[in-house]
Amino acid sequence: MSVEEELKAETIKWLDRLDKLDFDGERDFVENINAYVSDARFFLEKNDLIRAFECIVWAWAWFEIGKRFGFVWLR
Repeated sequence: MSVEEELKAETIKWLDRLDKLDFDGERDFVENINAYVSDARFFLEKNDLIRAFECIVWAWAWFEIGKRFGFVWLR
């Protein structure tokens, strides 16, 4: 698998994982998660795989940090 294929596959995998989660939380945290997810999709459509991957990593980080400190929770 090429680096490009691997980046695309990983980005899609983490997008799918976040899409399957039913979460809520503090407005700013949820908005940031959703903004990074939206940006990841935008860059993925443009085939800008590095930026797409960076955005999904940030989205997941915001989710994990928010969950750990009680700003985001699963429904």
